[in-house]
Amino acid sequence: MDCMGDNALRREECQPTSRDFRLEKRIETYWNQRSAAFSQLRLQEAAGPNGEAWRTLLQEHLPDRRLSILDIGTGAGFFPLLLAPLGHEVTGVDLSEKMVQEARKNCLAAGVPARFRKMDAQALDFADESFDVILSRNLTWTLPDVMEAYREWHRVLRPQGIILNFDSDYGCKTFTKTKDADHVHASLSQETLTACNDIKHQLRISQYRRPFWDARFLHSLGMEVSVDADIAPRVQRDSSMHYDDVAVFGIHAKKSS
Repeated sequence: MDCMGDNALRREECQPTSRDFRLEKRIETYWNQRSAAFSQLRLQEAAGPNGEAWRTLLQEHLPDRRLSILDIGTGAGFFPLLLAPLGHEVTGVDLSEKMVQEARKNCLAAGVPARFRKMDAQALDFADESFDVILSRNLTWTLPDVMEAYREWHRVLRPQGIILNFDSDYGCKTFTKTKDADHVHASLSQETLTACNDIKHQLRISQYRRPFWDARFLHSLGMEVSVDADIAPRVQRDSSMHYDDVAVFGIHAKKSS
C-alpha cells in the first residue's frame, strides 16, 4: 500500500507536546520490571520459525551490502541477534537499562557482535546522518511523543536510508488477562496489564488510527512511505506461540537524497 500523504495532518497532530518526566519514568520502570520475562520470550522467538521468518522479511527490505543499523527500542536484542550475524554493524538502544542488560547478555551468549546503549528514542545521542537503517518493533505505541521520535530518527538517518517500523494500533485495545496457556503474555498479572492500560491511555499516539497516521507524518518529513497493513501471518509462524488478535503493520520509509 503506497501512502503519499493525500490527507494532510491536522495542525494539532503536529504540535509538540510538553515532556511529562513522571510518565516517562513510569514507562521506564514498567519495562525494567518486565525485562527478564520479555527476554525469554524474544529468545524463544529468535530460536524458532518466527526468528527465521523475521530475518527473511527484513532481508527483503535491506540493501544487499554491509549496513550500519540502529535498532531503537531493542528490548532484549531480538533484531541484533538476527542481523549482526549477517555482517551488519548493529547498535541497539532502549530506555530501559535492564532491557539493555538483557540484550548484551543474549548477544554475548550467542557470540553476536552488537553494541547497546541506554537511550531515549525521542532524543538520540548520535550525530546527524549516522545510520543506513533504523529498525523498530513494538515500540512507537509506548512513546509519549512519537512525532519527536520520528523527527529524531529522520535526523540520524543517512540520505537514501530507510526506517522499518513494525507495530500495532493498540490505542483502541484494552489488555486483559488471558486463559490461553500458550499466549505469549499468559504470565502477565492483572496488575501488570492494568498498569499497561493506564500508561497507554495517557499517550497521545493512542488517539490516532495507525499506521495511516504514521504514514502521513513520515511523508510530511519528506520521506517516501509504503505500508504493509498486516505482516502477522508472515512472522507469527510458531504454532506454539499465540499472540494478540491485532494486526502487525510494517512501515517502510525512505529518506530523500
